[in-house]
Amino acid sequence: MAENSGLGCFILGVGVGVAVGILVAPRAGAETRQMMREKANESKDYLKTRADEGRQYVRQRSSELAESATELVDRSKEALTRQKEQLAMAVEAGRQAYRESVNEGSV
Repeated sequence: MAENSGLGCFILGVGVGVAVGILVAPRAGAETRQMMREKANESKDYLKTRADEGRQYVRQRSSELAESATELVDRSKEALTRQKEQLAMAVEAGRQAYRESVNEGSV
């Protein structure tokens, strides 16, 4: 976390340094303002591109996670169905064994 904060401060410092350098550069005011506008537009475009990439990544990951969750639910349902079938067969086998033991006792 401290590294992120330091990196953010560094980037902020670079941005402030560039802005101050542009303002004190030996150029005409209109030329400097035009350059600042261009840099601001470039920054805006960069941030928009990064935000779009971030949104796309989040959509992709959420889709992958939803698919994984669906698969997990399906596998759980299948396992539950198998367990129910095995339990039903065990109960039926117990009933059959009971019937056979009762029939043997009455003969």
